[in-house]
Formats: sequence, C-alpha cells, structure tokens
Amino acid sequence: MVDTGLAKSLRLGFGALALLIFFQTSAFAATQEPTGPSEFLFLVQMVVLILVGRSLGELMQRIGQPSVMGQLIAGILLGPSVFGALWPNLQHAIFPSSHEQKAMIDGVAQFGVLLLLLLTGMETDLKLVRKVGRAAFSVSISGICIPFACGFALGQFLPEQLLPRPEQRLFASLFLGIALSISSVKIVAMVVREMNFLRRNIGQVIVAAAVIDDTIGWIIIAIVFSLASHDAIDAVSLARSVLGTAAFLAISLTVGRRVTFKVIRWANDHLVSEAPVITVILIFMAGMALTTQLIGVHTVLGALVAGILVGESPILTRQIDGQLRGLIMGLFMPVFFGLAGLSADLTVLKDPLLLILTGGLILIASLGKFAGAFIGGELGGLSHRESLALACGMNARGSTEVIVATIGLSMGIIGQTLFTMIVAMAVLTTVAMPPMLRAALARLPIGAEEKARLAREEFEEKGFVANLERILLAVDESANGKFASRLAGLIAGARGIPATVLHIGERAKHQEARRAETESPEAAVKAGAQQTALVAAQSENQKPSEVEITTRAKEDKAEDAVAEEARKGFDLLVIGVDKVTAPGGTFHADIARMATGFDGPFGVVLAQGDHRDRPNDSAFKILVPITGTVASRRGAEIAVALARANDVALTALYISAPSEKSGRRRGASATRLHEEEILKDLVDLAERYDTAVTTIVRADIAPEEAILREARDGRYDFIVMGVNRRAGDALFFGHVAAAVLEKAKTSILFVSS
Repeated sequence: MVDTGLAKSLRLGFGALALLIFFQTSAFAATQEPTGPSEFLFLVQMVVLILVGRSLGELMQRIGQPSVMGQLIAGILLGPSVFGALWPNLQHAIFPSSHEQKAMIDGVAQFGVLLLLLLTGMETDLKLVRKVGRAAFSVSISGICIPFACGFALGQFLPEQLLPRPEQRLFASLFLGIALSISSVKIVAMVVREMNFLRRNIGQVIVAAAVIDDTIGWIIIAIVFSLASHDAIDAVSLARSVLGTAAFLAISLTVGRRVTFKVIRWANDHLVSEAPVITVILIFMAGMALTTQLIGVHTVLGALVAGILVGESPILTRQIDGQLRGLIMGLFMPVFFGLAGLSADLTVLKDPLLLILTGGLILIASLGKFAGAFIGGELGGLSHRESLALACGMNARGSTEVIVATIGLSMGIIGQTLFTMIVAMAVLTTVAMPPMLRAALARLPIGAEEKARLAREEFEEKGFVANLERILLAVDESANGKFASRLAGLIAGARGIPATVLHIGERAKHQEARRAETESPEAAVKAGAQQTALVAAQSENQKPSEVEITTRAKEDKAEDAVAEEARKGFDLLVIGVDKVTAPGGTFHADIARMATGFDGPFGVVLAQGDHRDRPNDSAFKILVPITGTVASRRGAEIAVALARANDVALTALYISAPSEKSGRRRGASATRLHEEEILKDLVDLAERYDTAVTTIVRADIAPEEAILREARDGRYDFIVMGVNRRAGDALFFGHVAAAVLEKAKTSILFVSS
C-alpha cells in the first residue's frame, strides 16, 4: 500500500506528540530528588535512544545511507548540540551529568562495543581475503601507512588545549594516526552489497581490503591502548603487547578454530535449554576479551577474534548470525552510537579556529586514505578505474571510527573537543562515501571471465547442495549403511560439510567402539569426503576441505533416535539400513517412521550389485530421471555432485508423453519448448561443475517402464531420483518411484523434498 502525504503527516504528528509527552513525563520524574541512580531514568534513556536512533536509522536507509549514521545523528540531536541548545533543562533532566546515572547506561554501551566487534568478526570473510590476496593486502597496507603518517604528523602540531594530557602528545599522535587510517568494513560492505558488487572482482578486493584494514587497525589500537595504559613506551611493555598479541592471534587462528567449532557443536547437540549456542558464544566472547585484557591488550581485540572464529565455524552460522544480529541491531547499536553522539558537542565548532581545524582534519583524513588506497590499487595490479573505486570505498569511517574515538575518550588519550572533531569527520566521510562509490563502480566494465564466475555463483545461491551446512546419516552396519555413508561423504567433501553418523539398530551400543575400523560407516564417509575434497580443490585451486565427522550410537528405536538427533539442526538426512523394502515393493515401516521424525529433505539408499558387494570402492554409472519439478531438480543436483566426485559422466533421462497418431497435438510446440528448458537447465548445472552429461528423451506412456528399460539397456548401476513424499502414514513417493523400487536391479537413491 502506498502511503499518502496525509497519512505520513498524521503519523509524524502523533509520533511527535507521543515523544513530547514522553519527554514531559521524564522531566517530571527527573525533578524528584533521587538519592542515587534512578532505574526509571535509566529506562527512559534506553527507550529514547532506541526510539529516536532506530527511527532516524530507518530514515537514513531510505535515502541510501547506513542506518548507523541515523543512530549517531540521533545522539547528536539529543545531546548538547541541538536538544541541549534548544531545551537545556529538559535535556539535562533526561541525560544528567551525574557519574552514577551515566555509569548505568555506559555499562550497556561498553558491552555493546564488544558485541559490535563480535558481529564485525563474524562478517569477516577470511576465505575472501585469501582469494583476492595481493591486491587486497597492497591496498590495505598502503591505505593504512599513508593516512597513519598524516594523522601522526597532525597530532604533533595540534594545539595543546585540544590534548587532555599535553605531556603524552606521542600517544595522541599515534591515536590520530589510527583514527585517520582505519576504515569501516560494515559501511563498505553495506554499500558494495547494496549495489550488487559484492561478488564482482573489484567488490571483493574492496571488502577484503576493508577487512584487513579493520583487523590490522584493531590490533594496532589494542597495542597503542596497552602502551597508553602504562603512561610511557618502554621496551618491556612494547614487547609484552606485541608478543602477547602475536601469540594470542597465532593460537586463536590455529587451535582456536577447532576448539570453537567443537564448543559450538557440543552446545547445540547436548544442551536442551532455549538458545544455548548464543549463551556459549557470549561467554566465549567474554573469555576472549578477558584474555586479551590479561595479556595487556584491549578487550576489543578479543571480541573481534572471537567473532572471526565463530564466523569461520562450519555449523549453524546462519542461525547464529540471525539471532545475534537482532539483539545487537535492536538494542546495543542504537544505545552505543546514541551515547557517542551525546558525547559530541558540535557547538564548540562555533569557534572559527576549531572549525578550521575540523575541516583540516577531514581533508587530511580523506586525502590520506584516498591516496593510500589508490596507490595500493596501482601497486596491486588494478586498473586506474578500479583503483579510483577502491579509493572512494575505503574512505568511510563510520561505526569503527566512533568506537575507536569513544575508547580513546574513555582512556583519556583525547579530550572532548577532539572527540567531537573525530565524530564529525566520521559522519561526513561516511555520508560522502556511498554516492562517490556508486559513481565509481557504475563506470567499471565486466570481463568475460568475471561474468562467467558471477553467473555460476548466482546459480549456486539457488541450489540445494551448495547451501547444505550439516548432514545426518542414520545407518547400520549393512551394505546399504556403508554405501549411504560413502554417498554422504562424497556430497560433504566439496565444501567440508560436517556430518553426524547415527548408528541405529540392536548393535548400536557396539558401534562407537568400532568406529575407527576401515569398513565402518565413518571410514566410508571420510573416504568419500577426501575423494570429493581433492577433486574440488584441484578445480578451484585451493586447499582441500576437511569434513568433521561425529558419531552417535543410540539403543532407542530408530525413529526416536532420528527425531532426537534431528532437533539439533540438519539440512539433509541420509538413511541407509539393511531392511529397505517390505513385501509388495513398498518401503519398510522403520524407514517411514525415521523419515517422519526429520523435518527436511532426506534420502533413502538401496545398494545392489557391485555397490552391495563393494560399497566403499565400487564404480558409478549414473542415470537420473528428470521431470522439471523442484524435487527432480534436487535429485539432479545430488547426481551431479556424485558424478563430479567420481569423475564420471552422467545421463539425464526425460520421458515425454507419446504424440497422437494424427500428428500434431494442440500445444505440442509449447511442450517441446518446456522439455528443452528442462534439459538445458540440467546441462547448465553439469557444465558449471565440469561434469559431462548426456541427455536422452524417451516417449512412453509408462515412465517407470522407460526408466527401467533405459537402466537395463544402458547398463547403468545407479539411479538417482528426486521425488515428493505423498500424504499418508506409509512412505510413498508415487507409483513411478514404487515401480522402480520394486523392479530395478540397480542401486537407487531417492532424494525427497
């Protein structure tokens, strides 16, 4: 529904009236002579900052600016710069200067800083950094060194009245160097993503350079703040900060990766309370922050590294990100940035000298960053246009600058006036960056190789296999179980998808002790994963991914065991048990009950022929019937993944209804066009994964007979079918699938939606 001008005016009027009433109530409460900090006033401050910050953030997003700027501007408007100048008594009543009252909301803001750094770390894509390599590092290093030198030089010439402790000018200069050199990866990524340039080559370089910028910047900040806390630079404190930081990063990015994954998985799989993973992540973040504090480095580094490790964890990243983001964006961001804006008193800029100094600060910061990024792009082998786009994109300071300035103010490195100047610089550079970057990116052409890569990535975003995060196997020691385990490993290996092997059946209690045997399902998963990982690594020129395998042994009924495990969050269930069929060619009741306990796509495996005799190393010749449905497409994706992992060709079979004897049927041309589109989609899918595919079209009124005949005549040993489950207690995929299950002499994988 389109809003009318009247409706907008009414909403604004009612909003302004409600806000005015709220302020009047707050002012009345503030007149009550509290003996200590007021909880009522604390809640008033929280509500005002969240309400105004989120409202202005919404407005800023609608005009193409980041929402964080709206929250920062909200604080400036509510502070002494605007609200305090127009209505000083009411402003002081709501935001009094008493230390006890400020400490309450400052505590929320300080914890919010750590959460913001946690979220920033989770958004840090180290794979992207490694991918673009040389250009990103060149841009980042040059983009840090040049503005850092400019900021340090500026700090050496600042008037003493701008420094809270003139005798520590060195620390203030170092701080200014950092403040002018660091970029905001959040703002940069937001604009690049908004323009659909995130996957473009130049977009990846921009974001990766911003990530490196941010990471190096926070490391330098942590070291400088550590030195400042000692009030002097000496060899011992410097060595402690540098070596402590290096050791912390080395341990975190090696051992810490595996520990983080195991802790997150353990919490998700064993704790039954609501949102246990979020609790564990918050405790983990606090522990990392305390660790950096203990080694003499600021807590922000610990929170950032904790976020990187959580983001790198190959399990539940989407769910974790969504849950944390809502809490941070809805509560902590408007409070923190609102308080930062409250601390900035722009009325000091009425002084012509300070106004000129602020303009000079903004000019030096912009030119230094622009020149550094542009030179870095040229050294990194980018074109002039690409280097220009980089220079425009890297100039946004945004939230990162405000966090840095707030910490510097709290530690006494900078004073209130210099803090205000830095906040003004952050706001203006951030507001100017989006239109400049849009204009620069719009002029960049796209090459053939880049166009092909983008098409493939867009294709994968809509795919099934490409978006799997976790696989559950319900298997026993039968040939079906081992063959199903091998198939799951082949699917998981390309992207290092974690897999859980759930042993079921009467002998489940003995399986965990035997899981290291070469013939166990775990060994089959590992072998299949290694095979696929090597193929994927060779085609993509990267290190093979490792698959984390977890073993579960349940003595419960199979359906209860699957239902209990499924609650832990899986994207695909693969069932491989000895008893697949029942008399009459239907699925065994145990399989139906296991499938019912899993809310999501699942596969049922039947091994026959060589796959039953040698489930771990037999060859494949795959036939995949296609119909154009979503379920059929999902089965085709699985078939392509298996064919690619085994370096074998794939045959796709489309069965059409036979034409009438009289010749042309009504709508025959439309039918042929539909058939061609279905086959083309499958061919495109296979080609994108460098898999050879042959397409066959057969006309038959009985699709099941056509499939069985093609499998027999073509000597195919494996049929992969995408199917839809029909309603009812029994597991039924339709008459075609039932006939194939009953009569086929080949191995079968049914992939259900």
